[in-house]
Amino acid sequence: MRNAKKICVIGAGRWGTNHIKTLHKLGALAGIVESRENRREELKTLFPEITLFRSVTDVPLDEFDGFTVATPAETHFEVGSYLLEQGKHVLIEKPIALNTREAGKLKELADHHQVNLMVGHVLLFHPAIIKIKELVDSGKIGKLEYIYSNRLNLGTVRTEENILWSFAPHDISIFQYFIGSNPVEVVSRGGAFLQPGIHDTTMTTLTYPDNVVGHIFVSWLHPFKEHRMVIIGSKGMISFEDSSQEKDILFYEKGIDWVQGEPIKRDGPTEVIPYEKGFPLTSELQYFIDHLDGSKLEIADGQNAFDVLEVLEKATESLQGASQAAVSTETPESLDYFVHQTSEVDQGVQLGKGTKVWHYSHIQSGSSLGENVSIGQNVNIGNNVKIGNGVKIQNNVSVYEGVELEDYVFCGPSMVFTNVMQPRSEFPQRGTEFYARTLVQKSASIGANATIVCGSTIGEYAFIGAGAVVIRDVPAFALVVGNPGRIIGWVDKLGHRLELDENGLSECGKYQLINNSMRLINLNQA
Repeated sequence: MRNAKKICVIGAGRWGTNHIKTLHKLGALAGIVESRENRREELKTLFPEITLFRSVTDVPLDEFDGFTVATPAETHFEVGSYLLEQGKHVLIEKPIALNTREAGKLKELADHHQVNLMVGHVLLFHPAIIKIKELVDSGKIGKLEYIYSNRLNLGTVRTEENILWSFAPHDISIFQYFIGSNPVEVVSRGGAFLQPGIHDTTMTTLTYPDNVVGHIFVSWLHPFKEHRMVIIGSKGMISFEDSSQEKDILFYEKGIDWVQGEPIKRDGPTEVIPYEKGFPLTSELQYFIDHLDGSKLEIADGQNAFDVLEVLEKATESLQGASQAAVSTETPESLDYFVHQTSEVDQGVQLGKGTKVWHYSHIQSGSSLGENVSIGQNVNIGNNVKIGNGVKIQNNVSVYEGVELEDYVFCGPSMVFTNVMQPRSEFPQRGTEFYARTLVQKSASIGANATIVCGSTIGEYAFIGAGAVVIRDVPAFALVVGNPGRIIGWVDKLGHRLELDENGLSECGKYQLINNSMRLINLNQA
């Protein structure tokens, strides 16, 4: 067997399944983490010799040489941090995190523990891209001047991310790979046609040092599939269409020569450049395996992941336009938070560093939002509301006066808070003396369309299921569903359901139910 290394794959969704199959063929698959019980049963049948785990916290880390993370993007930072802090080599799918702040922290952890952090920019391992890089570096096209990429399809439309974040990371990573530097200017424009504020098509212009320019055109509203890249140099041009059946690299001896001060067209022959075809994911995972000895990554490392996220953030800022002209006398350059121009922030509101307020939302006076808060579309934050750090409030949510959200609370789309116990239109009840306080404690999650009746406290890490109606206090780590809401189980910090023995002890040995209250009994590894 070629590989003696043992790798555990975290997440067995669509792309995680590709990791599992490829690593199995490479002889390096040794473990799989998957929270869904029915999926674990399928995997047991397909890979009976592989050890399965319900949660990453259940994994005996020392039994594995490395880990690949193919979970939803919002979990990448938490899972990646946990593994890096234990001194493990990690490959995290793109995007490595949701922002550069998180990406930078992951890189710092990897550097501190002297382990490799790799990002799943799989096209950097495409044989054609590698060959084109060799041609550019060898001077085949002369001085590199211009690159454009079209990534178009009538494809799956996302509701949580726009086309820029869904399609463009691949092309940005390739541009950085070819050019070898970061852009000095990023300008992006596009259109949102299906959902307000979520762009379906964008054109991004990247200007690099030495007057190298790149264009990235991405769309999921296109009549046919096209993944085409063209690289223009002073002596020739290269094109590659990954969506074609042939997947040929074509070199065009074409260009413009200046002869006695006149531009003269050069129209030479077209050459098909041979290259050895293969599967990019296989090459990517083999590269990760080959560096599990701690040798330095040359491509797709933590710095590459950070650089691509930085370009995406700059493109997003450009795409959304000037953020604070209507609500602040400060210049945009002086702000360290973002408010979309369609939203309104009243005077006397405090917004923490890194906080983003998206389309058609309203933050009323006296409210305080911590750092790195995400406020979705059509959200209303009432007067004097306190919101902690890292809170995520999705579309169509109102947080009324009398409600407090501690750090890292998640509010799903269209969930409902109330603040008055006996509301009457005929007899208005306004003012703090009428409001029943609602407290949602650290890292609790509230599912889509759930209702929280005022006067309740939601405990830390509690999980309120979609559509549930909460009418009383919810203890920490409780899993609540139904109308009225009832506790049907318990979850860990990652939101995975806990299986308990007759003594109330979880399978992982880190949680115990004592007097109907879930307790952490291993604080270092929970």
